[in-house]
Amino acid sequence: MASPDKKSFALRIDPALWAQIERLAAAELRSVNAQVEYLLRDAVRARLGGQKPPITSGEDDTPTST
Repeated sequence: MASPDKKSFALRIDPALWAQIERLAAAELRSVNAQVEYLLRDAVRARLGGQKPPITSGEDDTPTST
């Protein structure tokens, strides 16, 4: 179940990319959802020239075992 303070949405993704994300998530001890969020946050940070995007309370980049 999604946290009440997070936005949920459907995402259509190529199966090969999904498999790669699953492998990354397992290697980094994150859930696939947390891994996607981490990758998106990292991409936004890169686009902003290294500035850290705002993180709302309760979120961080630490691995989870979920």
